[in-house]
Amino acid sequence: MNSGATAERVHEALKARIMSREFRPGDRLDPALLAASLASSVTPVRDALHLLTGEELVETRVNGGFHVPGLDEPALRDRYDWSAALLGLAIRGWPRAARPAPDGANGDIAERTGTLFLAIARCSANSEHARAVARLNARLHAVRLVESQVLGASEDELAELGAAAGEGARDRLRRGVTAYHSRRRRAAAAIVRAVYRTDQS
Repeated sequence: MNSGATAERVHEALKARIMSREFRPGDRLDPALLAASLASSVTPVRDALHLLTGEELVETRVNGGFHVPGLDEPALRDRYDWSAALLGLAIRGWPRAARPAPDGANGDIAERTGTLFLAIARCSANSEHARAVARLNARLHAVRLVESQVLGASEDELAELGAAAGEGARDRLRRGVTAYHSRRRRAAAAIVRAVYRTDQS
């Protein structure tokens, strides 16, 4: 088997498992145990964990080992602030005729939110906006899966953002993006508690 293909497969599989909340913040990620479940040797798993550390989806600790990063209220508020700031910069960087068009509306709420935000960022003339949003989407995916437990359904909220983006209504979209993130920032403590709960519902 091609070792490069194995390393890529392991990286994508581990990333998906972390983003889907299979592991909670703080959980230790044992390369040997993960290798067995991924039908891989330990080396590609270690390589994947190092890559995921660079993506800030995994962390290493002084006492050794790989872990899912912990999450607290200030850190989550910072991520919401950074997401709002990035999207604001991206919208300001749109060419005059920009009309983001996310590909369909499939997947869970986290996937659809990430798809919309990335489409908004990709319309910016600055390609760094899309790269930064894609990276932050991965770090916020698990959080977005549980936000509805605290905030209720977000379908209408997301639909309004999508409509404003699709119409190229920049001011309306900027206001919507600000309100979206402010609502979550205010509920950050409760959202963190939901992330740490053992149930995955």
